[in-house]
Amino acid sequence: MDNRKNIALVVGATGITGSNLAGELISQGWIVYGLSRTPNNNIPKLLPVKADLLDTNSLHTALEEISPTHVYFTTWMRNDTEEENIRVNSALVRNLLDVLAPKASVKHVALVTGLKHYLGPFEAYAKEGKLPETPVREEHPRLPLPNFYYAQEDEVYKASERDGFTWSIHRPHTVIGYAVGNLMNMGVTLAVYASICKETGRRLIWPGSAEQWNGISDVTDARILAKQLVWASTTESAKNQAFNIANGDVFRWKWLWKRLADWFGIEAADFDGTVRPLEKELNHEGQIWKEMSKKYGLKEDNLDKLASAWHTDLDLGRPLEVMCDMSASRKSGFTAYQNTEDSFTELFEKLRIERLIP
Repeated sequence: MDNRKNIALVVGATGITGSNLAGELISQGWIVYGLSRTPNNNIPKLLPVKADLLDTNSLHTALEEISPTHVYFTTWMRNDTEEENIRVNSALVRNLLDVLAPKASVKHVALVTGLKHYLGPFEAYAKEGKLPETPVREEHPRLPLPNFYYAQEDEVYKASERDGFTWSIHRPHTVIGYAVGNLMNMGVTLAVYASICKETGRRLIWPGSAEQWNGISDVTDARILAKQLVWASTTESAKNQAFNIANGDVFRWKWLWKRLADWFGIEAADFDGTVRPLEKELNHEGQIWKEMSKKYGLKEDNLDKLASAWHTDLDLGRPLEVMCDMSASRKSGFTAYQNTEDSFTELFEKLRIERLIP
């Protein structure tokens, strides 16, 4: 395939998923545009597009000379209630696809959502309704709860029927990868927490639930998610399907937690059964981080721009073990694998090289 004929529009190109996807597409020879409100100029050969997805005039102007063949939607906006999440995030998808419709250039639209598809929205996360047995499978029905992931999917389905493009839905577990200022960034959050523990002589204390500590889990490296996105959008047997995506291995946090502590040269505390939310733990550490940033010459001295403890607490505090079934994409030919410990340690190495942690 001559990938120079493929023109990708990556929506949310500054985030964990979008930036890694853009890099993967560029490495395969695609022409890649990266759309965001604050364009990413750090990826070589990425063509930045500045636009506001809630402003159709902005989109018309920004995309006037761009006719993508493939659209990858990797962004969302957090709001105070799920009703607002639904209203705003469905509009993000709808506005973009409506603006692109007259061009008739789009062959495939890929949408990235996540495991809240199975576990419920932020307001009722893993708490209400009949939760599916794990491992979660794509065939599980939607929960009878408001969920902006469902609303975004429905916008893709409606536009597909209208415009004739194929689609794929991608549901990662916790995404591990390099991005600063992302709302859902466990890897960077844990790196910051461990760095503070090392600086202050503290042990790495598990913030989550007993079920997560003892149960089987998996995560999704942003790089393997990128590979699945490209694969699904260019493989006939993968069209018009939803796919879970995780690294391909499983682990228990009680094993991995010590391995992460070892990388930082600190001690991991044994879990005593008490949930200690990380958001509360980091709430008063802003000044310590400023001092560390000055001491070690770090690029970012604002702790809130690095750590998203609230979301890490959601993941690690779930009252059940959670992992993904990958059979659907495996049966269709997607065989990529990523070692989870390497996902974390390679991220930590990059954060250190980039002077974001000591």
